[in-house]
Amino acid sequence: MNKYEEALSKYVTDINDDQVKKEVKKIIAEKVPENDNLAVKRFLMGSIELTTLKTTDSEESVMAFTEKVNAFDEQYPTLPHVATICVYPCFASIVSQTLEVEGVEIACVSGSFPSSQALIEVKVAETALAIKDGATEIDIVMPVGKFLSGDYEGVCDDINEMKAACGDHDMKVILETGCLKTASNIKKASILAMYAGADYIKTSTGKLEPAATPEAAYVMCQAIKEYYDETGIQIGFKPAGGLNTVMDAIIYYTIVKEILGEKWLTNKWFRLGTSRLANLLLSEVVGEETKFF
Repeated sequence: MNKYEEALSKYVTDINDDQVKKEVKKIIAEKVPENDNLAVKRFLMGSIELTTLKTTDSEESVMAFTEKVNAFDEQYPTLPHVATICVYPCFASIVSQTLEVEGVEIACVSGSFPSSQALIEVKVAETALAIKDGATEIDIVMPVGKFLSGDYEGVCDDINEMKAACGDHDMKVILETGCLKTASNIKKASILAMYAGADYIKTSTGKLEPAATPEAAYVMCQAIKEYYDETGIQIGFKPAGGLNTVMDAIIYYTIVKEILGEKWLTNKWFRLGTSRLANLLLSEVVGEETKFF
């Protein structure tokens, strides 16, 4: 047994997909209604990672995107501002120079996002340059092909090298759960990512379907809980991709609350990767349709 198999052996990874679906269905039916309220929606606004990852992004568009976060803080001083602005590494500098709101992180997708298919030297260099230009957090994609072929050492080495490039900055590892297919694979990938140095685990890039699902979130949160119980290390959670409605956000909030508990219900440990959701949440909080972002 190598060290990766030994790490996995400490956790329950033989999971029944149908049982996961039943558990998620039960949580949604029994627990979601109590969280469908104004206080939770306000909290969720403060957990949003406002994201622009378009082919058409430019310095001008990203600057305008960032200025909206500045303007929001002035226009809605009693509401929580977003947790993060998430962009490509080439825009880290422009966000860093434009952002005026304290407490908003600058996240960059790095390491040959969204495929992770590049030489490790290239991925490490891109990550280091993003940090140099002002990124305070880094989102990388786990090398999914290596994982599916059983190369756990290669997976962990990739993650570990990019974490080293991040230094003291937090790194999120995207599992691309839609490609992993089974609950068992999602659990194993979650554990390996945390073992290799992830500060957060994240469901999806949003570039492939299916993206985030409540079932994937349930399994990932179980992995985070078991890892915390085993090591004492708290790992953050970020669903991303396919968060289209306020109810989607409330469902993920409920899963985190039920499995991980109150300790994770801060905008440090629970993030939502989205942009379209920001206006929907704002509309419900202020009581009228609002398109601010």
